[in-house]
Amino acid sequence: MENKSNPTAVKNVVLVHGAFADGSGYKGVYESLTQQGYNVTVVQNPLTSLKDDVKATHIALDAQDGPAILAGHSWGGAVITEAGNHPNVAGLVYIAAFQPDNNETALQWFQTAPPAAENGVLPPDEKGIVYYDKAKYHAGFCGDLSESEAAFMYASQGAFYGECFVTPISEAAWRNKPTFGIVATEDKSINPDIQRNMYKRSNTKFTEMSGSHAVYVSQPQKVAAVIADAAKAVSGK
Repeated sequence: MENKSNPTAVKNVVLVHGAFADGSGYKGVYESLTQQGYNVTVVQNPLTSLKDDVKATHIALDAQDGPAILAGHSWGGAVITEAGNHPNVAGLVYIAAFQPDNNETALQWFQTAPPAAENGVLPPDEKGIVYYDKAKYHAGFCGDLSESEAAFMYASQGAFYGECFVTPISEAAWRNKPTFGIVATEDKSINPDIQRNMYKRSNTKFTEMSGSHAVYVSQPQKVAAVIADAAKAVSGK
């Protein structure tokens, strides 16, 4: 009812997944936001290049009937940084995500702090695909999920091409759009200090959550609440 009384209210949310995952991890966030009356779209990134992922995100944004919050997890943060210049984007939410500036890459930020012992990101293979060590996936990517949930996430991930990681951003949308973030304090894939440093640099309004890199899977209601708060903030509520 609140959205109907305010024609400028943001009622659309577009969710972008990162590397070593797919859109299915957003089910809990989708359910929580849908129950609150939001129209939610989950992008399935090809993970073949920054350009391809941005194109997939733009296709989803083109289909929105009004302004949207664009949220991205992990590598998806780089995607929304570029794709967020789309006119339908009213605000950005970074979920334990990379947030490069113009001419910066995700890899540059990944290398600004030593990786955790649990981190299992492997070098690119002969096809240029980057995999996550299966033996480290549970502890390194989603340590607060069950073993069976972690096994499904590993099995359903996309093939992530290393080219994505080393492609610089051309126009950082966070410079021109309201921006919000989540730091996963127990993250073993992207050091939490890296997340804090990026968000502080960009003046992102961020929330800290005690959770793994896959905090959007383990704590979907809390992540959905940050997204909903962002939608209300850019709607002037």
